[in-house]
Amino acid sequence: MKRLGLLILLAAVAAGGVVYTVRHAQTPSHTNVTVLLPRTTVGLVHLPDFNRSREDWRQTDICKLYQESAVQDFLNRPLSKLPQRDTAAETASEFERLGPKDAFVAVTSIEDNSPHFAGGFRFHGSEADAEKIVGKWRAQIVRNASSRETVDYEAHKIDIVGAAPNQIATVYDGQWFFASNDLAELKAILDRIDQRAKDPQATLSAEEKFRAAIVHMPTNYALLFYVQARAVAEKLKALRNVIDEPGNQNDIVNQVQSICGATRFDSGKMRDVLFVGIPQLREQKLKRSSLDLGTPETFLYLATLINPDRFSGISQAGLPTGNWLQKVFDAAARAGVTVDDWKGAFDLEIGSLADWRQDSRWPSIIATMRVKDSARANKLAEALTHAIDEDAKWSKTEKDGVAYFSMQTPAALLAITPTIALSNQLMIVGLDSASVETTMKRSANSSTGLTSSSSYKSAARAVQAPTDAFIYLDTALLYSRLDAALRPMLLMSAAFMPAISDYVDVGKIPSPEIVAKHLSPIVSSQRYEGDGYVTESVGPVTLSEAAIAIGLPAIFLGTEAKHSR
Repeated sequence: MKRLGLLILLAAVAAGGVVYTVRHAQTPSHTNVTVLLPRTTVGLVHLPDFNRSREDWRQTDICKLYQESAVQDFLNRPLSKLPQRDTAAETASEFERLGPKDAFVAVTSIEDNSPHFAGGFRFHGSEADAEKIVGKWRAQIVRNASSRETVDYEAHKIDIVGAAPNQIATVYDGQWFFASNDLAELKAILDRIDQRAKDPQATLSAEEKFRAAIVHMPTNYALLFYVQARAVAEKLKALRNVIDEPGNQNDIVNQVQSICGATRFDSGKMRDVLFVGIPQLREQKLKRSSLDLGTPETFLYLATLINPDRFSGISQAGLPTGNWLQKVFDAAARAGVTVDDWKGAFDLEIGSLADWRQDSRWPSIIATMRVKDSARANKLAEALTHAIDEDAKWSKTEKDGVAYFSMQTPAALLAITPTIALSNQLMIVGLDSASVETTMKRSANSSTGLTSSSSYKSAARAVQAPTDAFIYLDTALLYSRLDAALRPMLLMSAAFMPAISDYVDVGKIPSPEIVAKHLSPIVSSQRYEGDGYVTESVGPVTLSEAAIAIGLPAIFLGTEAKHSR
């Protein structure tokens, strides 16, 4: 009988352990931090477990590529040019020794255009060991560390370093370290963590916009950020009124309530989730109807919905070609093309494909739209030929029931022939007539070139089905083609411009086989979920990370070039 009682007790303990483990595993990563921050928080960056994320990063495809000896040999020279590279590595190593968890930085409020910051993390080890590292950081951040005072608050001693307005208050609370440029806010955080503050509704965890955004994020992530866009927009409203002319506000931006994003590691891949809280902009659902135009040599496929009602404000959308597109749409409008013409002529889903044949020097890029009304579509195509370049001459031919509009550009290194092809079912726009005609012919026959690709099918399954936008990028194929096209040019450039060798040794560029084996497709999918748009991106790097990776070196090189003049 005693054995039976002991077994029952052990079973109860085991069951309790299972329940605790499950509940603990399902506890959102953000919970420990958001209960410490005020409801007024307008921005947050949260890193739940630095060491675990760093270890997961080391298992990613892109990190394994970076660790290749040939890649290290090639990067040694350009990386040596980066400012404070050794300092950054040392800081990361010091941070790793602290075993930090729940590291965060938040903008708790904005008053008189001055942001109030708060940050902190949980550390492993003693307060004295943590202070050896934190003290060094504090001295680097604060300009005048000689000005220092200590304030007693409850059972804590708050150190205030620096002179206003460059002043930082820091405090330890057990295994927590906190810092802020607002002493009152730091005291409020201590009240919450020590449970003197009794109003949970006054914290960020109870704020409606944050709660609406965070439900779209994964439970576990490596990094999360949140911005209460409405609060930021209201603070910047006066500045926008000064910069913009009356009535020139971007209505879409004004409708955004919140923005939230998270990054996590997924079987060696990077996965981003981005949520934008905004009313639904369109009810039409994405069909990816241009997918069947892809081939085995398609490295880029994009499908998205367009809204002609918003063409008049496209220059405000932040697109690199926004001003040029605005001129095109304005010229088309002057030619008599109305919003109703766009809606009546086409199914308002635009697809774009980029193919790069192995025997071709450069890729071919086309854009397509399905035709609903051929008469209206023809009127719009005629107007576009004048809107794209009002001074250029276009020729029109007809072949197999398809109308081709072509513009011959002056001879140049990259001779292009902008072409619009229009059939009763499809409009195709491209930069060379051959690729446009080839794609039009392919549209008349069933094609499974891209859709039957195992790379495409695997990538498409990695994200949820899109309702508004979809992007597929075969990075291995793209890199192989770029290597074949650019390597000879780089070698020749290095021979004629020896200064290039100060930044990079082009003779050490890794072979495409070494690089491509670590690359897989990047895929991105956007859908509407009840109260906002959710965008997923998966790949060796995600689309946003790729943009940052391309943009930062460009900024650095541009800065260096400016300083060298």
